[in-house]
Amino acid sequence: MLAQLNHNAMLRYSGLFTWGTVGLWLAIYLIDPVSLTLENLDQSIIPWASAYLTFGGVYWVLTRDLGESRPGIFDHAALVLLTACAIGVSYFSGTALGSILLMVVAGLLPWLLGPRVGLLWLVASNLAVLPVYIKPLGFPPLIGLLQAMGYMGFSSFVFVIALVARRQAEARDEQRRLNAELRATRALLAESARVNERTRISRELHDLLGHQLTALALNLEVAGHLAEGRALEHVKRSHALAKLLLGNVREVVSQLRETGAIDLAAALRPLTENVPSLDIHLEIEEPLSVEDPQRAHVLLRCTQEIITNTVRHAAARHLWIRVWREDPNVLVVEARDDGVGAEAVNVGNGLRGMRERLEQCGGTLQIDSRRGEGFCLRASVPGAPELQLASVC
Repeated sequence: MLAQLNHNAMLRYSGLFTWGTVGLWLAIYLIDPVSLTLENLDQSIIPWASAYLTFGGVYWVLTRDLGESRPGIFDHAALVLLTACAIGVSYFSGTALGSILLMVVAGLLPWLLGPRVGLLWLVASNLAVLPVYIKPLGFPPLIGLLQAMGYMGFSSFVFVIALVARRQAEARDEQRRLNAELRATRALLAESARVNERTRISRELHDLLGHQLTALALNLEVAGHLAEGRALEHVKRSHALAKLLLGNVREVVSQLRETGAIDLAAALRPLTENVPSLDIHLEIEEPLSVEDPQRAHVLLRCTQEIITNTVRHAAARHLWIRVWREDPNVLVVEARDDGVGAEAVNVGNGLRGMRERLEQCGGTLQIDSRRGEGFCLRASVPGAPELQLASVC
């Protein structure tokens, strides 16, 4: 059963199991109140139970999509409430049970806040329970501080394990993305090799058979003027066959050249498959081909950069990419995301490299983005002889 759970599910259910074991203290009070000699427990049982149950509910909701998207305002607000409930359990029960729940919170910090802020959160939340050790439990201040630091050490261990799990998940996601790019590049290379081979064969047929058959037809035509009788009949028949064969060769050469374009859809589809934390909706006009392998490579790299930027910077859940031929010499790739957007676009190395690739082919790049309205990008590149690409809008 455990083998069927991913790291997010295992983290979620282990946290719920720990939360359930903390609730055993509440069950003990309900079964045998006399066995717990804590002061004022009767007055604090309702807020204690409320904080405990709220912790479980918030944790269940917060961990549903853990790691699948960037944390937002709701996630951070839920983390504040989760931490407050854990601290509240200690205050209302007068025990260190809240520190155990803070270990569960520590497992979420690397996913929601990152290493540095998460570590500060861990230290502050554990120190917030220090008054419980000093007053209700009766520890001297120094002993209470050592007690809090001891639980902080347990929480730090959970924090580090969660941090390692997050980095491993990011590494797996990056590996999946790189594998998708590798499959797309391999498909493009296969298409390019196919086109190059067909072009080579067509040239060989044209240069060798075409020229020699033309020479043969001319010689047979001359022989037809010189031959007489039955020999003339055979010469004319051979001349007709030579002209027919020459026509067949020219037709084969034309077909090889016409079907020698690269299938752009076959190269782009692997890029959009199994992209972590992003649903890509790809719409490609069929058939869609590019005659020039260099320009097909530019389109592939541009689409790859669009997907990479969306995953890393847009905080988007969906990316829509549409590819179609606007007119016989214009190819359009249009895309948009539902990310956070930006008032001012910071052109980094990725976008700068995309613009340079397009400009080398005589193309252009247009970028549009607004806060809260996602990211839009449009690029164009002339084909062979003229081709255009438009992407992310």
